[in-house]
Amino acid sequence: MSNPHTPIKRKHTKKIYVGSVAVGGDAPISVQSMTNTDTCDVDATVAQIQRCVDAGADFMRVSTPTMESVKAFGEIKKRVSVPLVADIHFDYKIALAVAEAGADCLRINPGNIGNEQKVREVIACAKHHGISMRIGVNAGSLEKDLQKKYGEPTGEAMLESALRHIDILDRNNFDEYKISVKASNVFLTLDAYRLISAQIDNPLHLGVTEAGVYRTGTVKSAIALGGLLLDGIGDTMRISLASPPEEEVKIGFDILKSLGIRSNGVNFIACPSCSRQEFDVIKVMNELEARLEDIREPIDLSVIGCKVNGPGEAKEADIGVVGANPNSLVYKNGDKSHLIDTNKLVDEIEQMVREHVKVLQEKRTHQLIHTINLS
Repeated sequence: MSNPHTPIKRKHTKKIYVGSVAVGGDAPISVQSMTNTDTCDVDATVAQIQRCVDAGADFMRVSTPTMESVKAFGEIKKRVSVPLVADIHFDYKIALAVAEAGADCLRINPGNIGNEQKVREVIACAKHHGISMRIGVNAGSLEKDLQKKYGEPTGEAMLESALRHIDILDRNNFDEYKISVKASNVFLTLDAYRLISAQIDNPLHLGVTEAGVYRTGTVKSAIALGGLLLDGIGDTMRISLASPPEEEVKIGFDILKSLGIRSNGVNFIACPSCSRQEFDVIKVMNELEARLEDIREPIDLSVIGCKVNGPGEAKEADIGVVGANPNSLVYKNGDKSHLIDTNKLVDEIEQMVREHVKVLQEKRTHQLIHTINLS
């Protein structure tokens, strides 16, 4: 049962496209990641992109630091199913070449591409190919004059940097862009994004840059991005972790699921376990999470170790299990359903989830056929 009360009202932004994926406007908040393989290793990069797609990624970013990597990018593009953003720094000729090679979006920093004539050439190329741009501002690489003016990275300094880049695009009549103003500090990230959101209507790419290792980086990202999303700020997001990129995608969707913004797979509800538990809750949940990773249909699954909070949580879920011995009680869509063997919980719950997903998919197919017949 999805939460019918989502109190978040997103700021309406301009809709742009990264390939076939809409960003901004009324489009769902997209989740992306970035490859960390050697781009020239086409097989490894394609395999990593596929793992991210399997986790739900809407599009991926690939670094193209050399002309050799641009050639590889073109091969990668032919072999993947999602749009690709090309990450370019310093050399505007690489931006031109990778646009020709099939990039769906160019991630650039106009300030380090070179003089404005070079930026104009990149803009003209993007217009010619009908592709968008992402302008990235990073607290760790602000212009030297802004570092001197503000003394340290601040939200105002990042805003001023972003507006400079935007001014270049505006003067060249290019508005198919999204902006990021990333910092590794939670408060600086919040401040910078709130300031830029108040100034522009183009979509915002959210992220805490260099967030850290898996656990601490996840916490930082959840706090910063969660705060912004609650404010209605943000159109696409990347969780920047020192972890495999597919883990970034999973965390991104977990943040969106926790706010009732977007569903992607199973929403697990489980007790932290205590001496009242009638089975090993942690073991069961770890096994279920691993087994059900492939599920993309939205479903709320509650698994509680005892009857103290179990019934209340179970009634609110699509499928709920209340632990007891020798049999645990199952709720479906808020009503008591049947008993299952507590010693076989993982197998029993997996089967119920997959049956539930099958029913959802069949309903959607029937609805689609009905719609087609009516038209």
